[in-house]
Amino acid sequence: MYVFFIFATILKTKLFMKKLYLILFCLAFLSGYTLQAQNNDTKTKTEKTAKPKKAKKEKSEVRTGWTFGILPSVAFDADKGFQYGVLANVYDFGDGSIYPEYFHSLYFEAAYTTKRSGLFRFAYDSKYLIPNHRLKIDASYLPDALCDFYGYNGYQTVYNAGWAKKKFTDTYVSRAFYKSQRDLFRVAADIDGPIAGNWYWNAGIGLLGYQIGSVNLEMINRNKKPENILPDVDGLYEKYTKWGIIAPNEANGGWHPYLRGGLTFDNRDRQQNTQKGMNAEIFWTYNAAFGEDKEFNNLMFNASFRHFVPVYKDYITFAYRVAAQMTVAGNSPFYLSNYYNNLFIQRVLYEGLGGGNTLRGVLRNRITAPGYAFANVEFRFKICKFDIGKEHFFIGLNPFVDAGMILQPYRLDERTIRQNIAENDPEFDVSQLDDYIVFGDKANVYRPHFSGGLGLKLMMNDNFVLSVDWAVPFDKRDNDGMANIYVKMGYMF
Repeated sequence: MYVFFIFATILKTKLFMKKLYLILFCLAFLSGYTLQAQNNDTKTKTEKTAKPKKAKKEKSEVRTGWTFGILPSVAFDADKGFQYGVLANVYDFGDGSIYPEYFHSLYFEAAYTTKRSGLFRFAYDSKYLIPNHRLKIDASYLPDALCDFYGYNGYQTVYNAGWAKKKFTDTYVSRAFYKSQRDLFRVAADIDGPIAGNWYWNAGIGLLGYQIGSVNLEMINRNKKPENILPDVDGLYEKYTKWGIIAPNEANGGWHPYLRGGLTFDNRDRQQNTQKGMNAEIFWTYNAAFGEDKEFNNLMFNASFRHFVPVYKDYITFAYRVAAQMTVAGNSPFYLSNYYNNLFIQRVLYEGLGGGNTLRGVLRNRITAPGYAFANVEFRFKICKFDIGKEHFFIGLNPFVDAGMILQPYRLDERTIRQNIAENDPEFDVSQLDDYIVFGDKANVYRPHFSGGLGLKLMMNDNFVLSVDWAVPFDKRDNDGMANIYVKMGYMF
């Protein structure tokens, strides 16, 4: 009852009303989708690798040849702000024999957010370019002028909300105190193929190019009113760099080609709006590095398990996901530790612990470490079904709990840090170091991070899902705010 009371309270705020307009805007475009857009997410793994079958459709309903659709790209994320832009999807239905499946899909998107995060992406998807295999290609440029940076090891780095929020006039430092600039260029190609039964092999190759640096204050402050100008002061990223916690050869990012391989077991009845079944993945990713960055050659291991249990017909489903990412060899720079590896890139960016893709309600990138695990548990209730014309809709509620913890922390040596401060940041008062980093037994490095909340879903034709999640952390050290809203397409897992 407490969760529902808080959710109702937020509905009354002016801030949420602005977000509600966005949700209604999304609903308007969602209802305009047609069957030609029902894509790969509706098919099970077995169906994806099967040979084309003749569609049992009336001739007038079947799409043939190339079709094109364009829509606004709108979303909201508590960490990134309101997203606005445009997206387009091009489908090749060929002779229509496999409609509503397609032979080829090309996806384009260009968008920006009010918190200065960009999205420029091309994606290709086909199960027929290479017979009996699925191929996905992704090319993305993701600039982020105000990327969240909250230090290392979760609770070991102190989060002081007053340093970054103007409402705390006595302690305010800068809105960009917990920010850095991060631009990511990514190219990826992934393929899977059948082994036997519900087992599949996976392989991938790609390139991650990071450009990291201090926030560009000149750009951020351009055309700002004097009272909104950000001061030229060191933020946490600059302090970590001066104190030697961020090594010189990782402070500005780097280029990392990678190879990936693994195994998947998948017996879900469908990939979107799953009612029953399991999906398990294990895979390894080798990230290469060269020149001054060669110490960051590393091998990462990922494992995930998703399980969907029908409780009452198709009205109630119990769903959970358990996942882990570990650095099993070599060293991981902090920016790669914040990149959560995936076999197939479906969302734009999968970041590490914290935020709308892992721990809802927890600050994005709040927990940065070479190895971590997390879990998401939720009940999915269908509370209302209805039709509009020929389209079938339902409204759902999803109470959920998320949890995550560090398995492999970064080692922070107090003596070394104090020496680096004396040499590189002599103006800093070392007696205040405890306001930034907690050392010893009180660091709580391995203490779990919890959050919980409620999701509202609108689904059309068992395929397209408009998802609105609200969440809060159980500990204010993970986020002191209550208005953590995420408006996205699809379930989180």
